[in-house]
Amino acid sequence: MTNQSATLQLGRMPHLPELFKRFNAGRHLNRVAEPALWAALEKEQEHYLTLFSSLGFNLRIDGRGFAWFHFDGANSNVNSTTRQLALLFMLVFELKADEGLHLARFTDWLIDRELLAALFERSNDLLLAEGLDEQNLVSLFERACNYGFAESSNGGWQLLPAVWRYLDHFESLASAQLDDDDVLVEAVEMDAIGEEGDEQ
Repeated sequence: MTNQSATLQLGRMPHLPELFKRFNAGRHLNRVAEPALWAALEKEQEHYLTLFSSLGFNLRIDGRGFAWFHFDGANSNVNSTTRQLALLFMLVFELKADEGLHLARFTDWLIDRELLAALFERSNDLLLAEGLDEQNLVSLFERACNYGFAESSNGGWQLLPAVWRYLDHFESLASAQLDDDDVLVEAVEMDAIGEEGDEQ
């Protein structure tokens, strides 16, 4: 590619500095939260993917409306935050499932301090083991906003589409557990059949 053509390609990506800064900081871009910036990324998606890949960055764009840089490794602070967010979102999903709500509608939920108090009451031992009290849960949601997983709304927070990354993982783990349970049930049934055959 010539210098002129490279310049022309970059000219089609006026939001490149802003997007790179966001993604490189571990933050997500969500279509519903920043529609104009999302439209700019989507319009030149192939150019952004090619450019970031040539620079050694793995840009991932999910059709459900979020994008991020995927890093194979992360520093200890990021890993700690990720672990705490995973626990927080898991507990939110468990609570909402118990209320009979469809988990795929998570962007419709309002997460407020009352809900966080209910989470802490339900799972205080688990949360305290992770160093999280009620006030820490509030701070954690603020960090979730910084990373593009939530946004402030009506005195609380709303989850953004990027949370699909966690829900997909939770559902994958649940499916694997069900498969393991099925294998265990089949093994028990085979043992029982074998015992019946021995008795005969």
